[in-house]
Amino acid sequence: MLKQWIAAVAGLGFSALVMAAPPVAGEDYKVLDTPVETSVPDGQIEVTEVFWYGCPHCYAFEKPLNAWVAELPDDVTFMRVPATMGDTWTAHARAFYAAKSLGILDKVHDDFFDAIHKDGRHLTDPEKVAEFFSHYGVTKDEALKALDSFGVKSELNQAHARMRGYQIMGVPALIVDGHYVVTPQSAGSLENMPRVADALIDKVREQRSQ
Repeated sequence: MLKQWIAAVAGLGFSALVMAAPPVAGEDYKVLDTPVETSVPDGQIEVTEVFWYGCPHCYAFEKPLNAWVAELPDDVTFMRVPATMGDTWTAHARAFYAAKSLGILDKVHDDFFDAIHKDGRHLTDPEKVAEFFSHYGVTKDEALKALDSFGVKSELNQAHARMRGYQIMGVPALIVDGHYVVTPQSAGSLENMPRVADALIDKVREQRSQ
């Protein structure tokens, strides 16, 4: 029993050492050959989550992600980009940008996730999305106009361009400074993604100080 306990402790110690090691390019994260242009002020480091409302992994990632974002340093700007890898994905991305344009995204975001994963709603049809939005201080007509607006279409086109630049095959993903891509596969788990992103934020900060 004592030998087993010693072995277990040794194993935990080894695991902790591995987790403490700096992340490695090509293993823990991907380096984009052509960085994607960021949209933050000088001196800020952009961290972007690419997600899909219909993705169960993105849904599971929400709470740990939000807790991490709440503790980010002042020189880091966090943003979300909805993935557009198919018709359903694009319909949800349209809803994201429509909610943003209506000024209700902060109120709608978590509930939209819940409606899909807890209530089994698809929320791809504009009428149903507009009806959903009508419970957040806007009219159904206002929501329908937003869903079909030029501004939302422009945001979708920009999201398409970012998706091509990020070269990702799935979600969720964290993009640091438009240059480094962290996925659950590269980081080893959903929970480990912020740890890798933290190291990359430090890396960007160090590179800029040189």
